[in-house]
Amino acid sequence: MLPVILSASFMAAFDFSVVNVAAPSLQTTLHAGSAALELVVGGYAFTYASGMVTGGKLGDLFGHRTLFLLGMAGFTLASLLCGLAGTPGQLVGARLLQGLTASAMVPQVMALITATFPPGERLRALSWFGVTIGLGSTAGQVLGGLLLDADVLGLGWRAIFLINLPVGLVALTFAARWLPRGRAASRPRLDPVGVVGVSGSLALALVPLALGREAGWPAWTWLAMAASVPALVGTLAWERRIARRGGEPLLDLALFRAGSFRTGLAVNVAFMASFSSLMFTVTLLLQAGLGASPLHAGLTFAPLAVGSALSSILGRGLIARHGRRVMTFGSALTGVGVLGLAVELRVLGADLTPPWLLLPLGLAGIGSGLTLPSVLGVALSGVRPAKAGAASGVLTTTQQFAGATGVAVLGALFFGALGTHPGRADFTAAAQLTLWIDVALVAVTTVLITLLPRAATTQPLVSQPNRQPTAA
Repeated sequence: MLPVILSASFMAAFDFSVVNVAAPSLQTTLHAGSAALELVVGGYAFTYASGMVTGGKLGDLFGHRTLFLLGMAGFTLASLLCGLAGTPGQLVGARLLQGLTASAMVPQVMALITATFPPGERLRALSWFGVTIGLGSTAGQVLGGLLLDADVLGLGWRAIFLINLPVGLVALTFAARWLPRGRAASRPRLDPVGVVGVSGSLALALVPLALGREAGWPAWTWLAMAASVPALVGTLAWERRIARRGGEPLLDLALFRAGSFRTGLAVNVAFMASFSSLMFTVTLLLQAGLGASPLHAGLTFAPLAVGSALSSILGRGLIARHGRRVMTFGSALTGVGVLGLAVELRVLGADLTPPWLLLPLGLAGIGSGLTLPSVLGVALSGVRPAKAGAASGVLTTTQQFAGATGVAVLGALFFGALGTHPGRADFTAAAQLTLWIDVALVAVTTVLITLLPRAATTQPLVSQPNRQPTAA
């Protein structure tokens, strides 16, 4: 069963990263503007995050097997729609649907692992879950570049989405045969107002940031961003009201009383905003600015992806022995890698070539693998076990929202710095601007990690009862 359900995690991670490699191709063949590119990348993360917690609760209500099958079928269909898109708007809409269907299938993976595997095997299964996400991100960069470079059947960028069709159909076939039936003992209540309120508040802020520059910053962009604040305040008031009445709000505000949780949430936001924008802008720099092929661009990112996957596995023992010091070192190492990229752009400018990026990207990858996988466990150390499910759901959802925000905000700065007819020097200057901001965000991450509890462990993610990973 494990390879079948892990296929969902692989596909979700693959499709998050693969569009970075395809972004320049979408500009030239689909005539996608900067706003469309930001929505193609960040929109997927946005709808993925919006539905994550609700997807877990729906699995409890209707069965994890049912939600997995529906989510996988929907994701496969959305991938087909992405591959058939004829306009940037159609592709953006299909990507939004793809993220939403991913939020239905992915939460069921950890729920099925916890519900099905005995404690002695569960830790290994969860380790493979982490490895699969790393492999999916790696494949998104490398295999995506290979597919684009090979121009399979003349499909161009469409191949990166259509490859999901055979994978999804095979996964559906075996999932229908092997996944166990049944529902969780608890029957959670949904909070549709909370889902719409949180997602809508963030959309009011992020959509204008993505579309505003290209549209000339019309009045509606400023009105929308201004409206996002009262919309979020109203949503939080609603969530507080549900909690006082004994309901199950989407955001359990009582979680924020734990200092470790608040700090862990801040670490997630700072790190993911910097990391997602780094992937987006460096890909555009490589292909549109330096003229690298999609394959060479993907291979340039390989040290980052492989380093992240390996260090997240090998670093578990170090973190168990040395705690947050390893995480602090990992964040600092990520900062060194990003700083190295910024310095190279500053010194070499238009003379920069892709091989110069290999070492700093590799350092950033190793550092990220030592940092991010353990933040969730440390942040949960101050949360009561009964609240671990809600807390992990908020943390993982925040990661996706932060990634979408990083792409929207720093992507807008990147395209704004390019100008109307950019050359090689313009791309290196624009990337340098965003990289300096990424350096600052990683520095903030490092400082915040020093405020986390000294004990660092991922045990809360393994030992909690069935309800916990459903929300995650």
